[in-house]
Amino acid sequence: MTYDLPETRGRLTPQKPLSELTWLRVGGPADVLYQPADVADLQEFLRKLDPGVPVFPMGVGSNLIVRDGGLRAVVIRMGRGFNDICIDGTRVTAGVAALDAHVARKAAEAGVDLTFLRTIPGAIGGAVRMNAGCYGSYVADVFVEAKAVTRAGKLVTLTAEDLGFAYRQTDLPEGWVIVEATFEGPEGEPDALAQRMADQLAKRDATQPTKDRTAGSTFRNPAGFSSTGRADDSHELKAWKVIDDAGMRGAKRGGAQMSEMHSNFLVNTGDATAADLEGLGEEVRKKVFQHSGIELHWEIMRVGEPIGE
Repeated sequence: MTYDLPETRGRLTPQKPLSELTWLRVGGPADVLYQPADVADLQEFLRKLDPGVPVFPMGVGSNLIVRDGGLRAVVIRMGRGFNDICIDGTRVTAGVAALDAHVARKAAEAGVDLTFLRTIPGAIGGAVRMNAGCYGSYVADVFVEAKAVTRAGKLVTLTAEDLGFAYRQTDLPEGWVIVEATFEGPEGEPDALAQRMADQLAKRDATQPTKDRTAGSTFRNPAGFSSTGRADDSHELKAWKVIDDAGMRGAKRGGAQMSEMHSNFLVNTGDATAADLEGLGEEVRKKVFQHSGIELHWEIMRVGEPIGE
């Protein structure tokens, strides 16, 4: 599909294959890939863009399946102009394209504990949008505010109340693009924080298929809630356990496989299509429901059109 697009100081690439931009290395083309030069460029572009043209903000593609037919939209992907990290006391402000791991390391060097971000794949925009978390800590726990550009091109400030943090989700309006976020973490001793992150990495590498093509956890833990201090916060029931119980560890479909190392990781073994990956995931959901009556919910975002649609 072709669109009448505004001029931009950024970069426009028609029919960009999105398989090049996702960790799973699958997916058809975007109608257009837009890489803004800076926030002002993004504002102007969205303000002038026909409101009927769909837009899809995309991070580093770490938690995403783009279907094989591609994405009928202007895909917005932020780069170098959006990856600054600034620290003021215990407050850390990071551009949307700053990698979670980089933010954790920079904060630790300054004596601010955002160590839970160290092992989370992806960039800050996705971390905020999905209320990313591990080791019992979540973005919601340290979030102060975010700045976003609306579909009409207006720059707005969002509070935690605006975003409505929940387990692995927020209420960010359709087409709005987060450009930066501010967090406040507890103080910590830099060497101790560095050691904690080293220990976390060692644990992750020993239990997760970090050398394979994956997109992080495939399904949400069935008993997961946002970390908001609620009395019913619970993570006792794990997705990998119910997948194992249903006999789906190592299950295959085409070039897709549920990892033998960690059964909640969906792996592209080399030649998987998006249909292979999504189809295997749906098969796992069906088997788990048949076995235990538990309905697994996707943690990986799936977008776009199957081939032929």
